[in-house]
Amino acid sequence: MARTVAPFLLVVLIFFPCAGCWEAPWFCHGRECPMYTVVHEYEGFEERIYDTSHWITTDIASTDRDDISEGFWKLYYFNQGENKEQREIPMTRPVVVSVKEADSIGERQVSISVFQSDTNIPDPNDETIRKTVIPGSTVYVRSFGGIASDADALDNAQRLKADLKAAGKQFDENKFDAAGYDAPWDLINRHNEVWIHAL
Repeated sequence: MARTVAPFLLVVLIFFPCAGCWEAPWFCHGRECPMYTVVHEYEGFEERIYDTSHWITTDIASTDRDDISEGFWKLYYFNQGENKEQREIPMTRPVVVSVKEADSIGERQVSISVFQSDTNIPDPNDETIRKTVIPGSTVYVRSFGGIASDADALDNAQRLKADLKAAGKQFDENKFDAAGYDAPWDLINRHNEVWIHAL
């Protein structure tokens, strides 16, 4: 019996690793991050498959620093207990600013989101905050360092789009996300990303 069970367990461990074994990358700084698998590393970007993830989100007027800051603090205080359950929620990584460019049927849309590791998210007191679920999907990611500005995010998004076109990838050309993993007062070893979703 033992001889037949051991090979079976080995097969299970190889092909069905436990979900809890995922180890967040260094740039999450010991905090919870959305889970993903790197499919392939290209010159200049990664192809990742993200698991379904849960977020809190609020719309903001623009990608100007003041508008981003206003949106961030609104979400920060939600996590600090300004919600229907008055429950404190540990801060996670990353904070994501999403930009959907204007098209023929609508204006440019900008929002800011904070990842939630606990799917049991309390209802917000603030009606401008909403709970969002992002289904599992393939995401192309370009990483860069420093204190990222609006111009830095846009420049890296354009570079990523150019790389994706050169690689023959199909992607959403009207939307990108800028993900930040560091507190404003962290000045070294900073990590930023731009995300573009595959079609």
